[in-house]
Amino acid sequence: MRKKIFISACFFFACIAVSARVIKAGKHQAYPSIQQAIDASVPGDTVWVEAGVYREKNIVIKKSIFLSGDHYPVLDGEHHYEILSVKAPNVTIKGFKLMNSGISSLEDIAGLKIYNVSGVVVDSNILQNTFFGIYVQGGKNCIITNNQLKASSQTEQQSGNGIHCWKCDSMQITGNNISGHRDGIYFEFVTNSIIWRNISTHNIRYGLHFMFSNNDAYITNVFQNNGAGVSVMFTRGVKMFNNRFEDNWGDGAFGLLLKEISDSYVIGNKFIDNTSGIFMEGVSRVQIERNEFKKNGWGMKIQASCMDNKIAENNFLANTFDVGTNGSLVLNSFDGNYWDKYEGYDLNKDNRGDIPYHPVSLFSVIVEKNPPSMMLFRSFMTSLMDKAEKILPSLTPENLKDDFPYMKPLPL
Repeated sequence: MRKKIFISACFFFACIAVSARVIKAGKHQAYPSIQQAIDASVPGDTVWVEAGVYREKNIVIKKSIFLSGDHYPVLDGEHHYEILSVKAPNVTIKGFKLMNSGISSLEDIAGLKIYNVSGVVVDSNILQNTFFGIYVQGGKNCIITNNQLKASSQTEQQSGNGIHCWKCDSMQITGNNISGHRDGIYFEFVTNSIIWRNISTHNIRYGLHFMFSNNDAYITNVFQNNGAGVSVMFTRGVKMFNNRFEDNWGDGAFGLLLKEISDSYVIGNKFIDNTSGIFMEGVSRVQIERNEFKKNGWGMKIQASCMDNKIAENNFLANTFDVGTNGSLVLNSFDGNYWDKYEGYDLNKDNRGDIPYHPVSLFSVIVEKNPPSMMLFRSFMTSLMDKAEKILPSLTPENLKDDFPYMKPLPL
């Protein structure tokens, strides 16, 4: 029985391979429009599009085909239309320039939109001045890779997200370069997916924004110079490894916001030149290890609503304040980090300090409650207050301490 099934399957795929055709579209081809060529195709065909500019309103794909562009044919939405709509599984789109989609406050118009199908591959395309760039609705096992997405809107109302995934599973978002959108990458109700090697910069709000998206991994991405950094909310099972969060400045900005996150990992990342490296609220059972916090306003801000988090083997370098908090009850552990402000000693020469380090300074507590007092930073009085607080703690959380800090930066 198995042998018969195997032979039948081989025969089926062989028939597909034999019957697959290349259908050419373009000014000098049998089909002058892309939609005509798609309509003439059958599943398994390749629709090859010659270079040129195509203004065809909304192109719809309802067959499992390979759509390939020669020297980036331009699909122009003329600021009115969704440019390319995919409504069939196992479609591949490669080598196009999609530009000037419509803009709407009522509809999620995209340069390229995938509707409730699986196995779609969007590879090596350029999207310019689109409302939403690539929008995946109800997708599964889709791959979005090596695309360039650039928008130029100045307000959130006039811009959608670069790569937007809603109610998806097993997505791969890899090697894309995104700028100028509302959020660079947006996940909502997306599970078991990976975001890897993307560069998300100069977006109006977040470089990455995801909510209610469990068991996802975010690896080796760059999130730089975005309006408010990266926001991760209402999620469990997050793995954030080897990412770079840089130059996210402003009132209410941060490198990474963690809100209502549990059972997750933040390991091997770099937080450089942000208002706050990490801002944590309602976070529990998260391991924050082997990260570098450098030249931030605050290395970390941990609200009193956080508990059972482990902060270990991180480097804190040249931050204005290492740690800030809004409470006195400490339910998180700091274990074996390097703090460049540590002034203790190491008598037994084991590279671990012999006295604890308290990373919350008195002045940071005052600034937390009265932000205008920051104008007194580096004054003689604030230095004196911090020195006195270290000797006789009164306002800072006494139990928020690293008992055995490292004397030298850790090799990360």
